[in-house]
Amino acid sequence: MDKSAGGDLFFVLMGAILVFSMHGGFAFLEVGTVRRKNQVNALVKILVDFAISATVYFLVGYTIAYGLGFFVPAAQLVDGDGYGPQGITLVRLFFLITFAAAVPAIVSGGIAERTKFLPQCVATAVLVGVLYPVFEGIAWGGNYGIQDWFESALGARFNDFAGSVVVHAVGGWVALGAVLRLGPRLGRYDRGSTAGFPPSSIPWLALGSWLLCIGWFGFNVMTAGSLSAVTGLIAANSLMAMVGGILTALVVGRGDPGFVHNGALAGLVAVCAGSNVMHPAGSFIVGAVAGVIFVKGFELCHNRLRIDDVLGVWPLHGLCGLWGGIAAGIFGLEALGGLGGVTLPAQLVGSVLGAAYAFSGGYVVYAAIDMVIGLRLTPEQERRGADLSIHRISANPEADIIG
Repeated sequence: MDKSAGGDLFFVLMGAILVFSMHGGFAFLEVGTVRRKNQVNALVKILVDFAISATVYFLVGYTIAYGLGFFVPAAQLVDGDGYGPQGITLVRLFFLITFAAAVPAIVSGGIAERTKFLPQCVATAVLVGVLYPVFEGIAWGGNYGIQDWFESALGARFNDFAGSVVVHAVGGWVALGAVLRLGPRLGRYDRGSTAGFPPSSIPWLALGSWLLCIGWFGFNVMTAGSLSAVTGLIAANSLMAMVGGILTALVVGRGDPGFVHNGALAGLVAVCAGSNVMHPAGSFIVGAVAGVIFVKGFELCHNRLRIDDVLGVWPLHGLCGLWGGIAAGIFGLEALGGLGGVTLPAQLVGSVLGAAYAFSGGYVVYAAIDMVIGLRLTPEQERRGADLSIHRISANPEADIIG
């Protein structure tokens, strides 16, 4: 037995488990933000989206991204050519499934409270089976020669170490297309005024944020993929970006608990791309800027643009992810204390292209599904709530019976 291979396998497996736990964070963040009549729907959506994501990514997504399939004898999967020793590729599959499934989990928060269940399941299959792995394969798999062009024309390959753009910006910009197609919730912007729908549970929202923060250290650190490649720099950068996001969201958001807990996530979203090349001081700045971007972006989205993005996933993942991709080309430079190997032009072009691809692709996917089977609950179902309309049970069924 190759001890180094076994160590790497266990390392990646622990990363996969940590990132898998983040999906509980996505679920409880949504549970705490939506109104009580939609809490069960939030929990069911995230779990089912993960199951669909794992299935389609195993069947076709991984193959699109990396050109390797899994319909070979089990003996080959464990020790065959191209699959690595001791089945390590299978563990990497698990790890990357948890990344891919984050895309529909992100979208779920934006389209909450008014979306039918089956159409969202169909959208998840298309997003994770095709749309996401195409861009993943470009950024991480070297497909189509695009990274080679970046290196020759823009001075470096597009560096998105743990997915500020590949995962988060893609999820956030897909969500923007879906939200625009759906339109706002009933009563949100009626008669020219803005009706605020407060979170149903700050404790649940906070729990979701904590779970995501903890799992994120698997998301970033264990993207290294092996014990020999991992560095403490990635962990320190993740930590400093997180606290930077918390502090600026606290100040700019005037102590609002929703902004504070999402500020931590904003910093972590932004640091993913450059966590392997930036200095911790630079990561703190990147996270701090992300905290401001989230708060101001959330206010702009809801109050000025009147885009009813329930959890603010476009500002949190879309805008902060875009900023993170670009920031890696600034704070990753040796002149600013980074390790180098990045250029601002490559990071700027790669980040903008990723956002544009995700927004256009997401809008097309949701528009097509809307035209064929419809996306939105009826007004009566929406007023009743997705819990009773779709799942026929509320979050507190015993209390409903007693009442």
